[in-house]
Amino acid sequence: MEQPQPLLQRREGAVLVLSNNNPAARNALSPAFYTALTEALAEAESDPTVGAIVLTGEGGHFCAGGDLRQLAKRRDLTIEERRAKLEGLHDLIRTVRDCRKPVIAAVEGAAAGAGLSLALACDMLVAARNAVFSVAYVKVGLTPDGGTTAFLAEFVSRQVLTELCLTGERISGERLHALGPVNRLAEPGGALTQALALAAQVATGPDLAMGRIKALCRSAYVQPLDDQLELEAQLMVQSQATEESREGIGAFLEKRPADFARLRQVNAAGAGTQDTTQ
Repeated sequence: MEQPQPLLQRREGAVLVLSNNNPAARNALSPAFYTALTEALAEAESDPTVGAIVLTGEGGHFCAGGDLRQLAKRRDLTIEERRAKLEGLHDLIRTVRDCRKPVIAAVEGAAAGAGLSLALACDMLVAARNAVFSVAYVKVGLTPDGGTTAFLAEFVSRQVLTELCLTGERISGERLHALGPVNRLAEPGGALTQALALAAQVATGPDLAMGRIKALCRSAYVQPLDDQLELEAQLMVQSQATEESREGIGAFLEKRPADFARLRQVNAAGAGTQDTTQ
């Protein structure tokens, strides 16, 4: 029997929609999904017609985390073999985090364990009010991976982080919104629609500048002020010399909308336009 594609793709104008396609297992993660998502993000980065990406899941769930049937078999592997398999997940998390294009998670249903990590690795998050988030590892005698503790620590206290990790408590989209990481709260069934609207808004922006802004937003949480000021200075002086800033400033002074989509096409066609500042 032919296996379904692990990742479905479609376009909504300048927005690329990527959907985890393992609904029978509530979109549990697999090596095939790691490969498919990594390849799709790489293609999107090099495609000037893609302005933003929405990551979601089929069948009413975002991602239930790792496949426990597969994880149970890993106790028979050596520690080196277990580590190698785990790095597949961690490489995927880094790929999502480091993608130059804005990535927005649209969460309905469950986002548990590594599924929560995947949602938090995205640049922005839209969640249904009744979506269920959980750092579920403790329930099965495991410890968090996929950057869960790092992402959660960006917006909750150590006490709340410890509670979420030690209890594995299921929390709603409403509570996660109150804690900070959810950008938009949608009615049940409406997360993808709101995520697409948000993605369409940012997809009209300047490609190189947005990639640099993403780099600044990531580094702001991990380095001292003086280091962040230095990075801001480096990226600002580079941005001042781009056609994007020429277009943006000119459009502002001329009281017209800036046409950054045209510049993405020009940047892709020209030599030496790859942004290496991230």
